[in-house]
Amino acid sequence: MFVVEVYAAVRQFVFIGGNSRREAARVFGLSRETIAKMCRFSLPPGYTRSKPVEKPKLGPLLSVIGGILEADRSAPVKQRHTAKRIFERLRDEHGYAGGYTVVKDHVRICRAQGQETFVPLAHPPGHAQVDFGEAVATIGGVRRKIHFFCMALPHSDACFVTAYPRETTEAFLDGHVAAFAFFAGVPLSILYDNTKIAVAKICGDGQRQRTRAFTELVSHYLFRDRFGRPGRGNDKGKVEGLVKYARSNFMTPAPEAASFEALNADLERRCRAQQEDRAGRHAETIGTRLLADRAVLRTLLAVSLEPCEKRAGRVSSTALVRYHGNDDSVPTAYGFRDGLVKGFVEAVVILCGGVEIARHERSYGTSVFVSSFSLPAARGLVLLRHSGLEFRAIG
Repeated sequence: MFVVEVYAAVRQFVFIGGNSRREAARVFGLSRETIAKMCRFSLPPGYTRSKPVEKPKLGPLLSVIGGILEADRSAPVKQRHTAKRIFERLRDEHGYAGGYTVVKDHVRICRAQGQETFVPLAHPPGHAQVDFGEAVATIGGVRRKIHFFCMALPHSDACFVTAYPRETTEAFLDGHVAAFAFFAGVPLSILYDNTKIAVAKICGDGQRQRTRAFTELVSHYLFRDRFGRPGRGNDKGKVEGLVKYARSNFMTPAPEAASFEALNADLERRCRAQQEDRAGRHAETIGTRLLADRAVLRTLLAVSLEPCEKRAGRVSSTALVRYHGNDDSVPTAYGFRDGLVKGFVEAVVILCGGVEIARHERSYGTSVFVSSFSLPAARGLVLLRHSGLEFRAIG
C-alpha cells in the first residue's frame, strides 16, 4: 500500500500543479487506475469490497438463524441460544456442512444490530428528575434500613438528597417540598419512574392514571410531570446516577446520627458543598451552572403544600382510629364518628369535623397501639392491658 506522502505528492501534482492524471502516472511511475484512486481519496482507503461476501453454504440458512434469534427474545435469558448451539442445530437439523466461524460471525453481527443504542442528551435548564434509593444507617443508636429521596437538575448536575424511615406517600411529598425550598424554585418539569406513589395505573395507550396525592402535588406547584418507560432506568439516568453517587459518597461508611433531622442536616450540607465541584467535562462549577437553572425555575408559592397522606377514618368503640395497621387513640367523646387521618413523616393527625382532635408521634411498626397525645382533652388516662397489648382509654 502506498504511504500517505505519496498520496499527498500525487494530489498536489494534479490539483495544485494543474497536471493531467496521464502526466502524473508517467512522472510517478504508477498506473492511471492508481492515480485515479489517489485523486478520489485523500488517504489510502484500504481494501474495499465491491459486493458482499458470498456465503454459498450458510446463505440458504440465514432465515433459519433469524428465526432462532427472534424466538430467543421471548425465551428465558439463561436458555437462549449461543452461537455454538445455533451451529449445532444447523448441522444436525438442516444438514449444514460449513464451518463454525462463519456462523459465529453472522450471529454476532445480528445481535449487535438488535441492540439499543443511545446518543448523549442535551438537558435544558429548569428541569428535574426524581427517584428514591435505599441505604443502611444508624439512627438514634439503632442500625436500620433507610430510604432517601433524590432530586437532580440534569442541566447543572445540582442535587438534593434527604432521608426518611420509609418510602411512603408522605415522604414523597415532603421530599418535593424540601427540594423546592432548597433550590428556591419549582422545576418546569420533573421526570419519574412509574412508582405506585405517583401512578395508580398505566393504561393501554401509555397514559398514566395518577394517584390523588400526586395529582394534588402537581396541581399545587404546577410543574409538568413526565414518566420513563417501564423497566428503563436509562430514561432518567441523571437521578439514577445520583442515587448511586449519594449511596457511595454521602452514605459510605454507613452514617450515624442522633435522628433523621440530624442526618438530613448533614445531607443538605453535603449537597451544598458539592456545588463547588465540577461534573463531567464542564469547566464551570455545579454552582455556577445552577444559576441558569434557577433563572427559569417557577417562583415558590407563599404557602407550601401540606406533605401528608390523607385517609378517611372512623373512631371505634374503644376510641381508636386505624392507620397503616396501627391504632391511634382519640378522646372518647368522638367514639363512632367519622374523621380524617393525616399521615405526616413524623406525626399522625386526626381530625373530626375539620377540628384536630388528636396528634401522635408517627409509628412505623405494625399492630401498635399509639395512645399518648398532647391535647387538653386527654385527661384521666387509665392504662389497660388486653391480650398482651397495651393501650389507654380516656376516663
